[in-house]
Amino acid sequence: MKKQISITKAKERFIKGIYVNREYSWLLFNKRVLDQANDDTNPLLERCKFFSIFCSNLDEFFMVRVGSLCNENLQAPNATENKTDLNAVKQLSGIMAVVKSLYRSRACAYITLRRDLAKAGLKVLTAEELSPRQKEECKKYFTDEMLPLLSVMVLDAKHPLMQFENRKCYMMYELEKGGRRMFGVMSLSYAADKLYKIRRGKTTKVIPAEELLKVFGHLAFTGYTVKNRMMLRVTRNADLDTSMNADEEICDIEHDFSIVMKKKIETRAKLGAVRLEVDNDNSALKPLALKLLDLDPAFCFKEERCFDYKFLFQIGNYFPEETAAALKYPPFHGAVAEELVQAPSLIDYVLQNNIFLSYPYDSMSPLVDLLDECAKDKRVLSVKITIYRLANHSRIVDALCKACENGKQVTVIIELCARFDEENNLHFAEKLQEAGCTIIYGMGNYKVHSKIISVVLKDGDRLQYITHLGTGNYNESTSKQYTDLNIITADETIGEDAVAFFRNIAIGNIDYQYEKLLVAPKTLKTGLVSLLEREIEKARRGESGRFLAKMNSLTDKTIIDKLVEASCAGVKIDLIIRGICCLLPGVAGRTENIRVISIVGRFLEHSRVYCFGEGDARIMYISSADLMTRNTDKRVEIATPVSDKKIEEQIYSILQVMLADNVRARKLCSDGTYRRVETLGEALDAQQSFIKN
Repeated sequence: MKKQISITKAKERFIKGIYVNREYSWLLFNKRVLDQANDDTNPLLERCKFFSIFCSNLDEFFMVRVGSLCNENLQAPNATENKTDLNAVKQLSGIMAVVKSLYRSRACAYITLRRDLAKAGLKVLTAEELSPRQKEECKKYFTDEMLPLLSVMVLDAKHPLMQFENRKCYMMYELEKGGRRMFGVMSLSYAADKLYKIRRGKTTKVIPAEELLKVFGHLAFTGYTVKNRMMLRVTRNADLDTSMNADEEICDIEHDFSIVMKKKIETRAKLGAVRLEVDNDNSALKPLALKLLDLDPAFCFKEERCFDYKFLFQIGNYFPEETAAALKYPPFHGAVAEELVQAPSLIDYVLQNNIFLSYPYDSMSPLVDLLDECAKDKRVLSVKITIYRLANHSRIVDALCKACENGKQVTVIIELCARFDEENNLHFAEKLQEAGCTIIYGMGNYKVHSKIISVVLKDGDRLQYITHLGTGNYNESTSKQYTDLNIITADETIGEDAVAFFRNIAIGNIDYQYEKLLVAPKTLKTGLVSLLEREIEKARRGESGRFLAKMNSLTDKTIIDKLVEASCAGVKIDLIIRGICCLLPGVAGRTENIRVISIVGRFLEHSRVYCFGEGDARIMYISSADLMTRNTDKRVEIATPVSDKKIEEQIYSILQVMLADNVRARKLCSDGTYRRVETLGEALDAQQSFIKN
């Protein structure tokens, strides 16, 4: 890679006219996460979590996005992305410049968190801060508890290679013995506690295991003289190619796709390095590490303190219980509507009334309870579901197994290519298959990302349908942390569309026109674009054109260009986009009618809503899909119309409150920066408002 460019040059490179580079926009999003760690209006332990999330996000960014660009640079070095015309090398050099600045921001944020934790009664010590007595205590702990867990190797003629595991912390030493020079390497075991609590003293003091490894790791090399040392951590490419064209075995009928996926997952640990983190940028050992990894120096970052900040997620365990509670958000549990609690049968209730659930403000339990009831009810003939990500202990899987055991036809479309959840999904696929469920592993080259359940009932001679359509996964854990919208309906046309959807997945057919559902990759994008064109025509006639949407990311150039056209025609556009936004709003003559805000708060904003027009003429969809090319063209996604006017008004009200947020909201400006929304009048935190109401 060429010499790394400056942060200023990177920003100039990543913005072209009204387009913003996807990777740069994502890095700006993660900076907004880090900003929450610096925001002292958040409780202290929640700030620690935001910091840890920022670090975890950055790890994943390197494994997936940087990994993908590295692959692209090898396979198609002249290929350019379609918005800023940058090839992989230019994107990578710009990314490294921006990430360097993020490391500096992270270091400052950690110093502030340590200071505030100390004020609250918990000191997170560095190795340099240990007193002689504390150092002796830590040394004993290291030799008694940590040393037996360490993997140690001396690199010489008989041990010439070292396979640095992904995201594992290592110490590297330059050693001398008997006039011979060699290198020693040791890894910190995953089994080791992340923090050690020092016994003596009135104030609670802890020290990260990484700090102890720095100070005492050399004790493992008995008989050697240590000349130099360096702590390091390697991040490896995790961008697996699971397309049907990538491996003949995948499309070979004689091979089980689950077995192929298991093999591919095993290769992830051996993929190339995409980042090296070191605690000493000037160490003579750094060139050796880069050589062993075959890594460009531009991909190396200095981190003086820790590489793994996951311990900040559990740091509250080291406070007294009452103190920890005061340093967190107050407990919150999603509500269950009284009429659902009172209903003798949820099946009968849905056959008469639509149910709307807004996670996490509403509990997921009515949906799970409905599936439990379907498993037992004699009227239910079949249950079909798409699964992308599940909780580790899933009541939904239990209900599906129970339904199968009770003689229902149960079909589960489980996506084995859900990144980093492949092993979890393989486990549940085996469990469901053992219970007798029909299992389908996705659909050809398209990931099935849709969120749909189809229940078919027979009461007398009449078939009836119950359909669930949502914006988020069937995951009981994330339903308490992610905002998602759900509709459970007995609408007959939607029910027939749902049955047809599962039939088409089973036969691998994407060329189907549904009555009400928009389904990617065939009709979702064209359907949404057609509705945008309706608003454009209204605006050109001098009428009011309106588009209001909420999503995680906007990258699809076709849709971006249509939004620009709409803005130029006079359509008023409000976009609530949590993460990536490749469209620059507020540019005179082009996007001046577009406003973009991002909300990062206690809950992860995850719902997708697309709303066209106003009043009685308004058409609204909720969807599993973001407006990203991967969703609109490369996945099986669903957008469902919100035909129940009461539910439509509820969703519209949610969007209006979010647009009025002046606490967590950040506005994307025409220069590509995100800034606080001006506070006019009373402060409004949308998520807190939903909790209260």
